[in-house]
Amino acid sequence: MTWIEQQFPNACGKHTVTSNEDAQYNCIAWAVNDQSEWWSHLPGYKWPGPRNPSIESLEAVFAGLGYARCESPGLESGVEKVALYHKDGNWQHAARQLPSGKWTSKLGQDEDIQHEDPFCLCGDSYGELYCVMQKPAT
Repeated sequence: MTWIEQQFPNACGKHTVTSNEDAQYNCIAWAVNDQSEWWSHLPGYKWPGPRNPSIESLEAVFAGLGYARCESPGLESGVEKVALYHKDGNWQHAARQLPSGKWTSKLGQDEDIQHEDPFCLCGDSYGELYCVMQKPAT
């Protein structure tokens, strides 16, 4: 069993590793297609929103980038979607939907993976899915 399967048992058999480890960027950066830097609410990192660890802070970051809450994680033509995860009220992760309808995630400073749906990452590591947000595709 790989470390990914141990950390994310719901993703077993439903994910593909799509990159090598890379500490240059994290899941938030990956969700907004930025592989140039790490995004964090901590001082010294890019964070265009309130500098606190709350899930509301992460939602504000994405709202500032043009995203708004939506009802469904399903694929829709002409929109880009992200899924935001929280644990005990603090943000843990963000994932981005691909044009195929599958989802992609950067696992901290480790690999990027492609997974079937946003729910397969729910569990002890990233907590629960907080919301899905969308914006018009660019």
